[in-house]
Amino acid sequence: MAYVVTENCIKCKYTDCVDVCPVDCFHEGPNFLVIDPEECIDCTLCVAECPASAIFAEDDVPDAMHGFIALNAELAKTWPVIAERKEPLDDADAWNGVADKLDKLER
Repeated sequence: MAYVVTENCIKCKYTDCVDVCPVDCFHEGPNFLVIDPEECIDCTLCVAECPASAIFAEDDVPDAMHGFIALNAELAKTWPVIAERKEPLDDADAWNGVADKLDKLER
């Protein structure tokens, strides 16, 4: 069971989670992070570090966000690995907690 980055990461892209990942399974897009389900070792370390509470175990992804399971797997194949923390997007705090952001996802 892998962990999954969900909607609240969109337009926030806090990277605190990346620092604690022992296997570098995070991949970075313009305004979103994803977890490669093939690399994730289910260690749970990233969950507590996510300021946006956007990371869930695959079995615990809210029903409305099940599409993010496939989205993480798809985008992890093309986006580069991110292994070190970076500053969040400039307006991350304003977007944290905003609902219905899927249309804001930049590929």
